[in-house]
Amino acid sequence: MRIKSFDGTSLSVKIIGEGRPVVLVHGFLSSGKVNWEDYGTATLLAERGFQVILPDLRGHGGSDVPTEPSAYPPDVLARDLATLIEHLGLADYDLVGYSLGSRTVLRAVVAHGLVPRRLVLAGMGAAGIVDAGPRIDWFVETIRNRETARPLTPEGRVARFLKTTGTNPDAAIYVLQSHVNTPPDVLARLDLPVLVVAGEKDDDNGSAAELAKLIPGARYAAVPGDHMSAITVPEFRMAIADFLSE
Repeated sequence: MRIKSFDGTSLSVKIIGEGRPVVLVHGFLSSGKVNWEDYGTATLLAERGFQVILPDLRGHGGSDVPTEPSAYPPDVLARDLATLIEHLGLADYDLVGYSLGSRTVLRAVVAHGLVPRRLVLAGMGAAGIVDAGPRIDWFVETIRNRETARPLTPEGRVARFLKTTGTNPDAAIYVLQSHVNTPPDVLARLDLPVLVVAGEKDDDNGSAAELAKLIPGARYAAVPGDHMSAITVPEFRMAIADFLSE
């Protein structure tokens, strides 16, 4: 299905299964299919009795890809998510994000009024939430210089992923620049069950364990892998399914 966001941008949304709604928000340069369907997380949750909702972020997947900077105001992805929740009429649901998706679901909660029953922040560390500027600057520079990136380097992997997914480079940069940091004192006021899950070798966005410490009562789960591989392992999807099923 498709929905119109607050500014008329059309977002692609896929729904799998029936039951308690859970919204899974994918990472940067990815899509709902790549992050959540291809490695079995969506299927596992549907088998557990959830209705799995898979939006593609603006600039990604099957959603519209506006290329003017005005289409990417601060917190635009969180505003899109809030619009989706309202459009679907969800009142009792869970939220799960991976990487950029974790920033998105968190911002939707702390700044845009969403109140999920449970929240999962996956593939994300403290720095990526409270001070993402340096990481964003690196990504922007990497995307701008993608044609000269050397293979097998972090820059080369980003350039290859950008090309593989067909993401528009300008849109990708605007998405990154729309990020709004969330201060530690705001995290300290969160009052809901939170799971922070990340690969044991994933430090791309800082320390996931440290992020869990900033959120009262948050649970931390380390799974095998790094930022790119952790989402593919059974332990990752099982940790999320078990947490949401409690």
